[in-house]
Amino acid sequence: MACPQQSDELVFFVNGRKVIERQADPEELLLYYLRKKLRLSGTKYGCGVGGCGACTVMISTYDPVAKLIHHRPANSCLLPLCSLHGAAVITVEGVGSIKTRIHPIQERLAKCNGSQCGFCTPGMVMSMYALLRNHAEPSMEQIISALDGNLCRCTGYRPIIDSYTSFAREPTCCQLRGTGQCCLDQEERVCSSSTGGQILSGLCNPEQFLPMDPTQEFIFPPELMRMAQEQQRTTLIFHGKRTTWISPPSLKKLLKLKAKYPKAPLVVGNTTVGLKRNHSGAYHPIILHPVRISEMLVVSSTSDGLVIGAACCLAQLRDILMKAVTELPAEKTKTYRALLQHLRTLAGEQIRSMASLGGHIVSRGSSWDLNPILSVGKSVLNLASEDGKRQILLNDRFLAGCEHADINAKEVIVSVLIPYSMKDDFISAFRQAERQKNALSIVNSGMRVLFRPGTDTIVDLSILFGGIGSTTLSARKSCEKLIGRQWNDQMLNEACKLVLEEIVLPPSASGGKVEYRRTLLVSFLFRFYLEVLHGLHQMYPFRYAELSQEKMSALGMLQSGVPQGVQIYQDVDPGQSPQDPVGRPIRHQSGIKHTTGEAVFIDDIRPVDGELSLAVVTSVKAHAKIISIDASEALQVPGVVDVVTARDVPGKNGKDEQAYAEDKVICVGQIICAVVAESLTQAKCGAGKVKIVYKDLDPILTIEDAIKNNSYITEQRKIEKGDIVKGFKSADEIIEGELHMGGQEHFYMETNSVLVIPRVEDKEMDVYVSTQHATDVQELVASALNLQSSKVMCHVKRVGGAFGGKVTKPSLFAVIAAVAANKTGHPVRFVLERNMDMLITGGRHPFFGKYKVGFMNDGRIIAADFQCYINGGCTKDESELVIEYVVLKVDNAYNIPNLRVRGHACKTHLPSNTAFRGFGFPQAGLLMETCIVAVVTQTGLPHEKVRETNMYKGVNLTSFKEKFDAENLWKCWEECLDKSDYYSRKAMVEEFNTKNYWKKKGIAIIPMKFSVGFNATYFHQAGALVHIYIDGSVLITHGGIELGQGIHTKMLQIASRELKIPLSYIHFCETSTTTVPNGKYTAGSVGTEINARAVQNACQILWKRLEPIQRDNPDGKWEDWISEAHKQSINLSATGYFKGYHTNMNWDTQKGHAFPYFLFGVACSEVEIDCLTGAHKNIRTDIVMDACFSINPAIDIGQIEGAFIQGVGLYTLEDIYFSPKGEQLTLGPDTYKIPAVCDVPEQFCVYLLPNSRNSIAIYSSKGMGEAGLFLGSSVFFAIRDAVAATRKERGLSLDFTLNSPLTVERIRMACGDVFTEMIPKDKPGTYKPWAIDIA
Repeated sequence: MACPQQSDELVFFVNGRKVIERQADPEELLLYYLRKKLRLSGTKYGCGVGGCGACTVMISTYDPVAKLIHHRPANSCLLPLCSLHGAAVITVEGVGSIKTRIHPIQERLAKCNGSQCGFCTPGMVMSMYALLRNHAEPSMEQIISALDGNLCRCTGYRPIIDSYTSFAREPTCCQLRGTGQCCLDQEERVCSSSTGGQILSGLCNPEQFLPMDPTQEFIFPPELMRMAQEQQRTTLIFHGKRTTWISPPSLKKLLKLKAKYPKAPLVVGNTTVGLKRNHSGAYHPIILHPVRISEMLVVSSTSDGLVIGAACCLAQLRDILMKAVTELPAEKTKTYRALLQHLRTLAGEQIRSMASLGGHIVSRGSSWDLNPILSVGKSVLNLASEDGKRQILLNDRFLAGCEHADINAKEVIVSVLIPYSMKDDFISAFRQAERQKNALSIVNSGMRVLFRPGTDTIVDLSILFGGIGSTTLSARKSCEKLIGRQWNDQMLNEACKLVLEEIVLPPSASGGKVEYRRTLLVSFLFRFYLEVLHGLHQMYPFRYAELSQEKMSALGMLQSGVPQGVQIYQDVDPGQSPQDPVGRPIRHQSGIKHTTGEAVFIDDIRPVDGELSLAVVTSVKAHAKIISIDASEALQVPGVVDVVTARDVPGKNGKDEQAYAEDKVICVGQIICAVVAESLTQAKCGAGKVKIVYKDLDPILTIEDAIKNNSYITEQRKIEKGDIVKGFKSADEIIEGELHMGGQEHFYMETNSVLVIPRVEDKEMDVYVSTQHATDVQELVASALNLQSSKVMCHVKRVGGAFGGKVTKPSLFAVIAAVAANKTGHPVRFVLERNMDMLITGGRHPFFGKYKVGFMNDGRIIAADFQCYINGGCTKDESELVIEYVVLKVDNAYNIPNLRVRGHACKTHLPSNTAFRGFGFPQAGLLMETCIVAVVTQTGLPHEKVRETNMYKGVNLTSFKEKFDAENLWKCWEECLDKSDYYSRKAMVEEFNTKNYWKKKGIAIIPMKFSVGFNATYFHQAGALVHIYIDGSVLITHGGIELGQGIHTKMLQIASRELKIPLSYIHFCETSTTTVPNGKYTAGSVGTEINARAVQNACQILWKRLEPIQRDNPDGKWEDWISEAHKQSINLSATGYFKGYHTNMNWDTQKGHAFPYFLFGVACSEVEIDCLTGAHKNIRTDIVMDACFSINPAIDIGQIEGAFIQGVGLYTLEDIYFSPKGEQLTLGPDTYKIPAVCDVPEQFCVYLLPNSRNSIAIYSSKGMGEAGLFLGSSVFFAIRDAVAATRKERGLSLDFTLNSPLTVERIRMACGDVFTEMIPKDKPGTYKPWAIDIA
């Protein structure tokens, strides 16, 4: 049967099942099709821009010409549905499920505790699955590379890497302190103390893993193979409402279509066109999809070089070049090696597997890394149109879009010739990004020089830079002036001068970092100069001298190795019952469901009958009166049901913060109204049609502005201890300084989500919401609707990450949705997209601290005066509590006899900042440690000695007169000094620094005294409800919420111990206000232990009721006792309650028992920095934590590691930018960089202090949720140590302050040198900056 010439039938397979779409919409993306139409909710929405990996799936296609099946990972949030014709899609549900079989990838990830909240986990599984389908025994480098595009905010990545290490072809043991032991061996090492259990290493046992069985995987559907063969001449056409998608089968037909539709883009991976649509709503009437055109998929070798088809993806390009580099002579592959250098770090594996070479070239993004290298490598574009074929150079003029050097509208790039390099060629690639991998470059460059054979006389020179202007820029004039010159220092000096004159970056340039970017221009040029000199020496060793050791240190980029971890903890007492799970590393109770995608989050709940979607309209002004709201056009949009404003709120419109803005707006991103529609697309379209007229008012944006205008949220908080006047008078020296610290986005993987379902009777409402505070949601919704709280039922199964960001804001989002549901009578779903979540919600408070410190010559601090300011944003939120904690915690681990601390929460016109893990301590602790470093600098004493001199010792009092014992602080300190080999490594760091001028290492050891909990008793109350059913099964519920911290897992362990039954008997359903009322928010590190007390109380009540039954039948089974109890009418349900820890703080007397207890920890980190670029890598971190008796070591160590990596992000990576108008500029993973796999220390060791007890908390445990975050500052101070070594060698002042986060920009500019001096400087106040410093 003849195949039709055209087809509008979209055919593909999903998890082995055939899918036929006869009305496929070209604008529909795979992610939403999977979730909404096929109800496959395991694939998650995380960002919508291909930056987080939560939506990863595997796409398999068949090449009928080569007769090969290709598997690749892909971001389904960018993948158009129409691109899938003939493809087989595998989602996490197809890999394995609880109902069918658990795949070894899923099993190992769960057993190795590789999930916490579980939201990112399906994406992690799919990235690994795609890798294993292509490489059954991958290398560790391939495994790490496969995870480049996946973000996790909870785990710190170490357990994920550990679990996947078991698939690697070569064993990579962690070599525990050089003993030859591996942490995965679970070798027992007897503790030196006779008390307690043995010391164990490792948290999972590879011997228990299921083996891989490739025969169990889905085969590629034979039907699709036949279809690919039969449809080689069929044009596929899919018509949508606005866009038509055409996939031609031949180049001839493509060129005919391009002639007819010259403005139609060619889309392969949709990584450029799709992003523009997501960001700006851009669309195209016609899209051409050229993936079946053989000429555009060609890979061939000619006498001139490699010809690569324009439709080949970047991952293919990488593999082709890697093969070429191994097979061809080195002199021919210089361009290829330069390209490979960038291909290893460019984007994530998903994007590399989707984005095409032609798309990368033709989109000509300024930060696109490959174009400058292709250009200097003299690449040639093979073009075709109906008028014929031609070739043009991929040169600087093409990249600049010059008309005479560009592609005509009717032409397409068919292939690219990447020429071989020559013997006297030198080609280098450079890039610097905010993060080592999967981050757009700040500046990139390609450089090439050609010498007259056998000499160093320049015949040809090309220097191109990306990231400077809107297109890639060429230093063409500079290069022309240097031709004929010899390659020497004089040439370099002139080249730097010429380049800085030609490549101009205005002070107001988009993206900011202006002076840093200028410095990179000449820093890259200097590195290229040295690379070429080194190459000349290797080619002609007797003609050209070898580089000096100083210059050699400038060569090479920092590359992180494969992270390896060690986890050391104490086993349970040998006498503990094997059935008793308390103290054992039990895996997360939802771990398997996380890995199979069967764990249900809010937006995974199936649609309810009549459900509407909601989109919000937010303020574009920081401070303005609302003159009018015109929703008339929005109401005309098909599918829009209604527009909801503050007038529609029957009761109170929020509490401290308005749910809907009323008369004025007080920040950019404030919600003004909401549009409800039959679909989210319609709601968003309607929201875009709402017209708002404002009258501008003057905004206050920065802490400096707030201080000038006396704009504060609360009264000053103050603590004073001793007599600071006398203290300063008796000091040998006094120093003063300042510290600025930026905020931090929570970047929980699950964005804020709420589903409100009105009930038919009594105005009742069910609210399903991702929150840390169900009671607050209940209260605010009831208040807004004028209902009693008893009619609002709030349900939380689990939350996909929170970190404090879901304490207050979810209540407002619930009110928004509930008011809409009340007005329309329909269920309403409100799920924020990532950019809106980041725009609307605040984060960690930006901080400004001023210090004055008096100290003795021996380093002893005897007086300190601190003034602390936080940027609270536009409403109170949690700012009062945060500034109180800053004041109470600023001393950290140090006993300062004469101390005054004053704290101010500033009110500005920014989104309200809120609770964040650590709650003020990360800012306060950094200020204190900055003071310690200042004393070290002034006295010249060793860092560790000054810290030891000032640390609390023995039983002591805090500045607010709370008694505590510092014994475990010193135990942690001494243990960390020992475990980290601090002194020997410090000596090695110093030796390294004497030998390396352009790279430096640094090491820092930081102690911590962390106060757990809250400074008021009622915050610590908790309730629980435990039911025993007739069959003996047990259902527990409590007021705590699962955020990824394993609270429910620990509750099951506690119930198992108290009721003396196996874990398999016990189930937890959900947290709900219908079962446990009036719960406090799950935060402050105490959520687990206070709810554990309530669960324990309920279980003990039940056990006491069962005691008579047990006495009468001591040999009976649990089921027998329960059956008999029921017959005897014994109540098998019990409510448990914990009143809370006794805490208080009197600010008038400045005294109190503010916190239940303290925990202690110490971290030692070593780093290496690149002085030319500001890049750094984390070499090693050792953490010793005073966990006392850990209820679950696997969970507690996971919390420590995850918090630490989040702290690394806070102190070194995560920079939030605001425009001078108060608009946040960092609104997604493309512009805001959280730590990725590449940021994990190469050696990451966590030790739980053995033989330690805490009399306050249940089972002598301690709360581990937050404390590890501050220890990330050890990386900050290790970097500072390296910068200080750099400055000392250059003769620069050592009295310098580094603000946080310590980004590549700040590191580079602090390493002052000839290049930072030569760049032009801009005088502040003479220009309008792209972004302002709000701290």
